[in-house]
Amino acid sequence: MAVPKVCGIETEYGVVLRGAGEANPVLASSMLINGYVEHHKVGWDFEDESPGRDARGYARDGAQPPEIETHLVNTVLTNGARYYVDHAHPEYSTPECADALELVVADKAGERVLARSMLAARRLLDPGQEVVVYKNNSDGKGNSYGTHENYLVDRAVPFANLVRYLLPWFVTRQVFTGAGKVGGENGAGGVEYQLSQRADFFEEEVGLETTLKRPIVNTRDEPHADPQLYRRLHVIAGDANLCEVATFLKVGTTAIVLAMIEDDFFDKDYSVVSTVPAMRVVSHDPTCRATIELVDGGRMTAVELQWEFLRLAQKYADDTGLDACGGEDVGQQVLDRWESVLTALERDPMLLDGQLDWVTKLSLCNAYAERDGIGWNDAKLALVDLQYHDVRPDRSLYERLVRAGKVERLADEAEVMAATTEPPASTRAYFRGTCLSRWPDSVVAANWDSIILDVGGDPLKRIPMMEPLKGTKAYVESLFASAKTPADLVSQLGQESS
Repeated sequence: MAVPKVCGIETEYGVVLRGAGEANPVLASSMLINGYVEHHKVGWDFEDESPGRDARGYARDGAQPPEIETHLVNTVLTNGARYYVDHAHPEYSTPECADALELVVADKAGERVLARSMLAARRLLDPGQEVVVYKNNSDGKGNSYGTHENYLVDRAVPFANLVRYLLPWFVTRQVFTGAGKVGGENGAGGVEYQLSQRADFFEEEVGLETTLKRPIVNTRDEPHADPQLYRRLHVIAGDANLCEVATFLKVGTTAIVLAMIEDDFFDKDYSVVSTVPAMRVVSHDPTCRATIELVDGGRMTAVELQWEFLRLAQKYADDTGLDACGGEDVGQQVLDRWESVLTALERDPMLLDGQLDWVTKLSLCNAYAERDGIGWNDAKLALVDLQYHDVRPDRSLYERLVRAGKVERLADEAEVMAATTEPPASTRAYFRGTCLSRWPDSVVAANWDSIILDVGGDPLKRIPMMEPLKGTKAYVESLFASAKTPADLVSQLGQESS
């Protein structure tokens, strides 16, 4: 049986320091984090970082794995998230979540953290300066930055099997995951509007890199869990979504597809000919009617191929169940929404205004173009595109649509705000976040699979957390209730393991 699809999202936000004579995105990103975390910053423990390990067991000649930048600002929050400077961007990595709905809340909480960070950073800036962030994936000048998903996967599944089915999956899921983009980049000329902000930047089918020669399927093998049992599928072929329905579908459907791969449930090969060009063909067609060639000789639209995945998923749910995909309730919600979205895409994609980002932004751009009598090459529409992603609530065109009731929400705002400081109860993030809340001065460092505590006169104590579904509220609530100090906690954990 497939392992539970514990999941998370890492978002690199676009950043600009306005009012400064010289652009310095690293400084701007640092100010955001330093401003938000006013007092004790818990450092990141880099001991288990291994970005150069390749799931294929080898690396292509000349491959350049991501560098570990230990000198940049890096901290862990009480909600279990990681908040740090990644290259020249502020990055927010959600805590581990047990299902797609929980992750929608955690991801939206990240937006609120960044909004608060912009306000907090003002006290560190000179008069007239402001740090502004955008939840998007391109600066419009040829630079792309990522929104990465992570899923717990059974180590026993051959990586080649994942590649075989994930390539057509990532090519076609753009029809509901795309954030929308005015124009093309990276040599993609003649594009007025497309589904995805990232599609133009993929140049390989499979590979280790994330910033150069970007692959559709990333081979980074850094499980952040027991490496004998699990791998972490590191997905870089996705956009930064604001619409909660899009995030829910992106994560929920991918979890089901991964479970089907693990359980060897696929009965047909959906491989696509020339996957990288196909990625662009799908993205460049807002009508969703362009076809791509399959290895078996046929041709399908992305929506038609998505129907194939959905029908198999419905059969999987009937035969096997969806326990591994966030549970039967959430899993069924994913299937129902998946079906309704594909039905609407076949009829008229614009029916999904307020549910999918690319449709919502297209509707917005059409309204501005009609009002002002402008074409797609007008700079005003590029500005509308950017302003849609502005994280400042008073400047964001997306948030304006939310306030007008034109965007469907899945998360309760009170729940989102609580998630900016409180960890999910369903994963080991609960243990990490609760330690940080209760004993901030005693947590020396932390990462995804361990936490280091100062218990007083003794040497520092590292507590391993190799099982993502242990350390949950159900597991450790009574432990925290009886432990008055970090030393008590370590002592009781020792007694439990002996």
